[in-house]
Amino acid sequence: MDDARLLSVLHDAADAARRALDRLDDWGETGGRAGEHHSDLAADHAVLAVLDQAGLGAMSEESGLHHGDRDVVVVIDPVDGSTNASRDLPWYATSLCAVDADGASAALVVDQASGARSEAVRGGGARADGRPLRPSGQEVLEESLIGLSGFPPRYFGWKQFRALGAVALDLCAVAAGRLDGYVDCSPGAHGSWDYLGGMLICLEAGAPVVDALGRQLVTLQHGDRRTPVAAATPVLLDRLVEERRRF
Repeated sequence: MDDARLLSVLHDAADAARRALDRLDDWGETGGRAGEHHSDLAADHAVLAVLDQAGLGAMSEESGLHHGDRDVVVVIDPVDGSTNASRDLPWYATSLCAVDADGASAALVVDQASGARSEAVRGGGARADGRPLRPSGQEVLEESLIGLSGFPPRYFGWKQFRALGAVALDLCAVAAGRLDGYVDCSPGAHGSWDYLGGMLICLEAGAPVVDALGRQLVTLQHGDRRTPVAAATPVLLDRLVEERRRF
């Protein structure tokens, strides 16, 4: 499957998630797995059907690994920020990242509140609604607006911070220059479905992303957790990683 076709399938899957959400009456928690919402399950079912029909594997936050032996496996967060969605806070997304033998190959993050779409193909740059994405270029932490996930144990030098509640969108905001950086302040909080889509979009826009503890970010193991840190520039990234490692 070429890049254009792969991206088309990812868009179809996000459209299916949107239709499933539009039919939903109850956006609250299911009472099953901690933090699981009805929106998560409805969107997951819809996305998996599209990917399976296209012959792609999937690894979903909600339902685990499907057809993991296929050449391309799409890592899915059906609703990243489902707590926001359940409370009508307009910062939640469907995140999809195709992974092949060489790593992350194509990504799509759809802001399901606004409809904005950010996408990237490995080696092909990153775009939001057709426009190229560019990070802010900020190098100085003391002049930076930093996105946080989790509560840091101390102030570590930012000018201002935001805790918005959807990692995929937070990373896309770094790629677009709306945030200067992002730091995961929680211990072991994020699976690859949370960050892979936003990670590839950042990288293709020119914003570096790493795990704070030096681990490989691309993983198809459902139980793996990582600590992503992103920044507009390598200089700012080094500072953020240094600060995060002091927690």
